[in-house]
Amino acid sequence: MFIGLFETLKRAGVPVSLRELLDLHAVVERGVVFADMDAFYQVARTVMVKDERHFDRFDRAFAAWFKGLDDMDAAIEALIPDDWLRREFEKQLSDEEKAKIESLGGLEELIETFKKRLEEQKERHAGGNKWIGTGGTSPFGAYGYNPEGIRIGQDGSRHRRATKVWDERRFRDYDDSLELGTRNIKMALRRLRKFARQGALEEFDVDSTIRETARDGGLLNVQMRPERHNAVKVLLFLDVGGSMDDHIRVCEELFSAARSEFKHLEHYYFHNCLYEGVWRNNLRRGNERIPTMDVLHTYGADYQVVIVGDAAMSPYEVTHPGGSVEHFNDEAGGVWLKRLCATFPRLAWLNPMPPRAWEYTYSTQVIREIIDDRMYPMTMEGLETAMRELVKK
Repeated sequence: MFIGLFETLKRAGVPVSLRELLDLHAVVERGVVFADMDAFYQVARTVMVKDERHFDRFDRAFAAWFKGLDDMDAAIEALIPDDWLRREFEKQLSDEEKAKIESLGGLEELIETFKKRLEEQKERHAGGNKWIGTGGTSPFGAYGYNPEGIRIGQDGSRHRRATKVWDERRFRDYDDSLELGTRNIKMALRRLRKFARQGALEEFDVDSTIRETARDGGLLNVQMRPERHNAVKVLLFLDVGGSMDDHIRVCEELFSAARSEFKHLEHYYFHNCLYEGVWRNNLRRGNERIPTMDVLHTYGADYQVVIVGDAAMSPYEVTHPGGSVEHFNDEAGGVWLKRLCATFPRLAWLNPMPPRAWEYTYSTQVIREIIDDRMYPMTMEGLETAMRELVKK
């Protein structure tokens, strides 16, 4: 009866065996549940899943099986609106056409050329390969294609090849109240636990009360103690905006789990690479930036640093002054990363991109070298490995 569910769970990576399948049949045959999908879901999860780390996989597989879909990919594709996949007047190029487009030859030359074009251009252009416009192959403009250019007037990133972005960009803070799907992340973060009792006497101490009452000849002597908290101190840096928009959900889950797990948690946002300023609120990031040097001098070396980002950007951002996609930075991003590593010896970088994609992004390779290859994928295994390495330091 439940062969389809069993096969779907296997494809989703839930470790189930024929024993669990037979147990599920036995439970249903005994009438434990009848004509109630919610109750059946609870019973099936209880019988089929033996480790809470697989609850989320079970939920997705159960939903796919219940809707009659063959696999998880089909379920995801069915939810994507058509208008997300189209943009009016967008120019589509073949691989051969894209291969013929060449870079202008570096960051400095790109900026100088842009200034000249801006001075010379007198009217709107669309579909061209030189002027600032839309839908063409020019390195300046929007909704076209060029492997290395300056983006102007475009709503969001598409090919993610821009070297500079000449628009004000609005980012959204990660939601630290999100609880759905954070269970497994919390389990991995618990490897960093180091409990201590500090603060006000707010918790009833049963053992001490019994001992002191007996010592006082039976006269009740109530004893209180501070609550037991995780004493580990964590400094969290979160990449936001641009290519990280694809990973908002998993970042919010991580942020929420870290908020509930660590009492001593400080967080800051940055974009692409660490520079001279970070911020706490994305809506006010233009006027309320915090100097990175102040952050380095505020927190002690006992803090454990976790950086979250896909490390995918123009290599100029890491290697060149002025390479930032949004502003002209006096020092390269790599310089600030080295300072961070020198200040905080216990550091880990969590990358939401799969490891197989890291080798295809030059900036990722440079950053891995700077941080001594302490980059881990944002998977359960990657999180657990990162937490173990932080504990070792």
